[in-house]
Amino acid sequence: MTSSSFQRTLTLPAALCEQAAQHLEQAARRAVDGAGIPLKAFRAAADSDYTLPVSVVEQAAGCLLVLATETAQTVRPSALRTVIGVALCLRDAVQAVRRPALTTRFW
Repeated sequence: MTSSSFQRTLTLPAALCEQAAQHLEQAARRAVDGAGIPLKAFRAAADSDYTLPVSVVEQAAGCLLVLATETAQTVRPSALRTVIGVALCLRDAVQAVRRPALTTRFW
């Protein structure tokens, strides 16, 4: 049992990890601050059954949103939607594990 009530890792679908790794690679090429750590983690995710630290997934989501902002005027709308969609999926996964568990007791 951990000292925190929040999970420290989460398992993501393989397809989401692969998409995130592709977009993080673009972010790293564009020198988006902090993209290197999540890029390495997402590249290695297959070795750990796609289980990643929550903080790394959160950092990846932020980097992808920065990438979307920086490229919004230069990429096709469909490409922009894809990057934003992956970022939001990552963010939603982080928020899902950070929500406190609901109890069945009445208040």
